[in-house]
Amino acid sequence: MKIRKLFSREKIFDALKGITAVRFRISHSSLLQASLVLLILFLAFIVRLLPLRWGPYLSEFDPHWYYRLTKHMVENGPFAWVSWHDYTSWYPYGRDVAARAFPGLALTAASFYTIARILGLPIPSTPSIHPLTTDPVFNFCVYFPALMGTLTCLVMYFLGKDIGGKHVGLFSALFLALNSSYISRTSLGFFDDETVGIFGILLFFFFFLRSIETQRSMRGNFIYAVGAGLSLGYLFSSWGAARYPAAMAVLFVFVLLLLRRYSSRLFFSYSTTFGIALFIAVNVPKLGLSFLTGSEILPILGMFLLLGLYEVVRNIKTLKMKTIFVFGFLALGVVFLFALSEFGLIRPLGFKYLSVLNPLARLESPLVESVQEHRPAAWGSFYYDLGIGAFFVPIGLFFALRNPTNRNIFLAIFGLTTLYFAGSMVRLTLLLAPAFCLLWALALVRLTKPFITVMKEAPMILRRKMRLETHVGKEFSGAFLILMFLLLTLTFTLPYPARVLDHAYMPTTLAAASMPLKPTETVPDWIETLNWMHDNLTLWEQEHRKRAVVASWWDYGYWITVIGNKTSLADNGTWNSTQIQQIGKMFMSNEAEAIEILKEYEATHVLVFTTFDTEGRDAMFGDEGKWRWMARIPGLDDNSFGNYTLGVDWIDEDEEGDVDEGELQANSKGQNSVLYKLMRYGKEMTLQGYNSTIQLEYFEEAYFSQEHGSPNPIAGAYIPLVCVYEINHEI
Repeated sequence: MKIRKLFSREKIFDALKGITAVRFRISHSSLLQASLVLLILFLAFIVRLLPLRWGPYLSEFDPHWYYRLTKHMVENGPFAWVSWHDYTSWYPYGRDVAARAFPGLALTAASFYTIARILGLPIPSTPSIHPLTTDPVFNFCVYFPALMGTLTCLVMYFLGKDIGGKHVGLFSALFLALNSSYISRTSLGFFDDETVGIFGILLFFFFFLRSIETQRSMRGNFIYAVGAGLSLGYLFSSWGAARYPAAMAVLFVFVLLLLRRYSSRLFFSYSTTFGIALFIAVNVPKLGLSFLTGSEILPILGMFLLLGLYEVVRNIKTLKMKTIFVFGFLALGVVFLFALSEFGLIRPLGFKYLSVLNPLARLESPLVESVQEHRPAAWGSFYYDLGIGAFFVPIGLFFALRNPTNRNIFLAIFGLTTLYFAGSMVRLTLLLAPAFCLLWALALVRLTKPFITVMKEAPMILRRKMRLETHVGKEFSGAFLILMFLLLTLTFTLPYPARVLDHAYMPTTLAAASMPLKPTETVPDWIETLNWMHDNLTLWEQEHRKRAVVASWWDYGYWITVIGNKTSLADNGTWNSTQIQQIGKMFMSNEAEAIEILKEYEATHVLVFTTFDTEGRDAMFGDEGKWRWMARIPGLDDNSFGNYTLGVDWIDEDEEGDVDEGELQANSKGQNSVLYKLMRYGKEMTLQGYNSTIQLEYFEEAYFSQEHGSPNPIAGAYIPLVCVYEINHEI
């Protein structure tokens, strides 16, 4: 009876009626704001999918390694890579994966992929000539960068909102969604560490700035400090550039001390954040405990001690004791640093990071200098990438420094440091992108705010005297707002095609056959060559009962290993500079000298990539544009091989150093180099068909990506040619 009374019809009806009465109350402003955020995220995701027109492929080179690492984690467990020694790259020594790889990106992708499979979420798959598109892990890695780029825009919204309000948050998220530098690193297929790097940096900044707020409870500060520590620790395990946000946080705290803004919460937050982050970092095999003695990490520890000094001094009441304690502390610090230096425990700053601080330092390393993205950025390129927004950056800095809150000081430091680093190394325009978007958004909102206020004023019938006293009317305010809108619109639409879409609507490197062009369809030369390796060299291995080892310039190592599924001598990791030097020396040597180097590494095949037009003039997109680095990296005099210019071969110069175009003479040393002969042979066979002036002694044609005598140029102009030669060691 009691149960019947409890579940009577009337009580059930009343309960359902109470549920239907519950309504989510949301203001019109909040609904509009949420809708705009969702629209920005949708736009960010769609723009990054534009390269899908040429096929769902990974872009560039490094993403193929990270896909391979992700695949290994999915198949063997998240920590199996710690004991993985990979012999299919850097043969014959191989690669100790744990000592060379950051696991963060691959671990994130493997986790997301596992969750997607458990939930039964479909992973897009498109039929393709690419051999890996049948692998769902590969397809997931292709789309993963677009997903992370979208999530980063969401974090940017919350960070911008904290700095300047909801309007700054919306504009900064929109600008980042359409920033060409950031799109290029988060578009379809760019499965590299930058994909999660910028996300982690912005998340760390967001948590850390909230953790030092004095208005928040200690419990709230602690939660955000833990979030900041986990974010920075994630960065340390994912990207070498994590040293930048860590160093910037130290600089920011130091500026706060100079401005006399020390508080116990700052010490508490700093200690919690970096304690967690460094604990995670030392457990990453590539970093280890020695990471703590690096030149870039010691300032973190020094700032911790300095904050501790501040905290102790605050509790000492007499000036005499304060003075004694401070001088004693500084003396001990100097002695400690001297001892560390004397015993060689302080690791010097890595050369790549040193070259960012001092661009002239990279002249000492041809290997670093040979990478295009390591070169200094031209100032004109900033305007091309940033558009009219470049002029808003100084205005944003002005408004930030005019109201020097903690967040505004942080933003100013963020903007100035990334501007310097982007000028030092063109790759680091990626770091400039979020700082630029925040400063642009802040400037735009602050400039337009007074005029929007005027436009919102209720219309009034003013007397003549009041009209004369009015400085800014609604007409002027409306014109100014229209001007801002036009400038904003033109930035993303001009020149035609739109700058943003032009950056986004580019094929992946593989789909364009490693040429900086926008073909109408996928260029299959590299894909078909790697397919041939995957199938035919496997049969070759079975027939000859030995491993097929392909020698090429290091640019193509990841493609050979991951897509071609064959052993390579070097790849884009470039960690074994000695082996790269030997490969460069091999290519610039004559056949007799080169064969000795190839025997040492047990190479069975050699691959070269060359590009030229239908008249036989070199396009400089392939190895014909890289030969100088092949000579300089092993310490050879590149000028001794002659000069190499567009459309001509290696040539001699007269005594005065001038080139007489009417009397070009071939340089015999350059003409006899292996690289020249292999490229020239392939070019002549492709253009002329079974008729070449080059006689090869130790190399036999195995596969050419173009048919002899009937090449297939891109847009009727350029011909990409991938040549694979088998090495004949028995001669």
